[in-house]
Amino acid sequence: MTYHPKSDFMNVMMQRGFLADCTDYQGLDEALSKGVVPAYIGFDATAKSLHVGSLIQIMMLRWLQKTGHKPITLMGGGTTKVGDPSFRADERPLMGPEQIDANIAGIKQVFAAYLSYGDAPTDALMINNAEWLDGLNYLEFLRDIGRHFSINRMLSFESVKSRLDREQSLSFLEFNYMILQAYDFLELNRRYGCLLQMGGSDQWGNIVNGIDLTRRVLDQEIYGLTSPLLTTSDGRKMGKSQTGAVWLNADMCSPYEFWQFWRNTTDADTGRFLKLYTELPVEECDRLGALEGAEINAAKIILANEVTTLLHGAEAAKAAEATAREVFEKGGVGDDLPTLTLTNDELGGGMSIVQLIVKSGLAKSGKEAKRLIAENGARMNDEPLTDAGLMVDASQLATPIKLSAGKKRHALVQLA
Repeated sequence: MTYHPKSDFMNVMMQRGFLADCTDYQGLDEALSKGVVPAYIGFDATAKSLHVGSLIQIMMLRWLQKTGHKPITLMGGGTTKVGDPSFRADERPLMGPEQIDANIAGIKQVFAAYLSYGDAPTDALMINNAEWLDGLNYLEFLRDIGRHFSINRMLSFESVKSRLDREQSLSFLEFNYMILQAYDFLELNRRYGCLLQMGGSDQWGNIVNGIDLTRRVLDQEIYGLTSPLLTTSDGRKMGKSQTGAVWLNADMCSPYEFWQFWRNTTDADTGRFLKLYTELPVEECDRLGALEGAEINAAKIILANEVTTLLHGAEAAKAAEATAREVFEKGGVGDDLPTLTLTNDELGGGMSIVQLIVKSGLAKSGKEAKRLIAENGARMNDEPLTDAGLMVDASQLATPIKLSAGKKRHALVQLA
């Protein structure tokens, strides 16, 4: 792209790799140069925490605030009742209001680490779209808003087309989702002067819908900007590790496990992730990402420390690095490892090593644990495990035991 932006925010987005597409580069850049631009990203409350896959969006909001603009975190208290069909093979299970509220409370904890909320011009706002969606009158909504949507056009959006091409059912409930999301943009513009919606590139169709609707109803010029959908260089979806989703809330993924996820970044992703997920200068990110051999490991430790510090604080990052060093360099146990604590009742007369490997999160199933043992990938207290039938009883757990899967994943098992 040859466009050279004037605004700090657009410069950051382009230099650090956040930008996939924009509805009007020049128009948005002008608006950002003239004054404070309120911008939002929507987050549906489908779980009690967001995971690493949402971190690129959170960092976009953080940079927006750091460059003098106003971030709006829109919680989908209303839209979560419907479910976003974008690029999903099936319909989401529907949730009740209590579950949605509990999820929103969990998600709020994460934003507080990245954004400053308050009443100043560039302080962030946390808004719930249930504020306007819960009280909608269906007939009025159809008449005033529904008439602006072309079914032909909605059917052409990739998120809908991909479902229909696979001949998978798309319910009318889900089909309404994109109308509701477009209406969110209109309401945020009307109530809070919001000029920009951001999101992953899978949200492009929904964002364009909101811009068209707001132009038609309010005659307002507003903008959309998307980030690339991230996969790791080995093709995995960002935010997933071998043991499942990497959550951002500490009670769902310990700071040590979070740190370890970033430490295990592949060489090819290190420079790109430093630009997206840390605030180190771009030149430094490029320099670290270009290191080779054993030196790239130092860059990965910097990545893990920087990302963990932003979310969990500098102390947690230091403790995680110290634990990792103790575990990997000295073969020690480390205080901060993921720990499985069993009661005497749970242990009974003993538990198989296969069950312990699964319960401690080092394997997803007994079959996977047995394969790990068969392929010499499992160790107990740093000694190779060869017998999948091994039973562990209370006498062996008089002191905690350390289980390992491969070189980088470890867990402690102890008695309560």
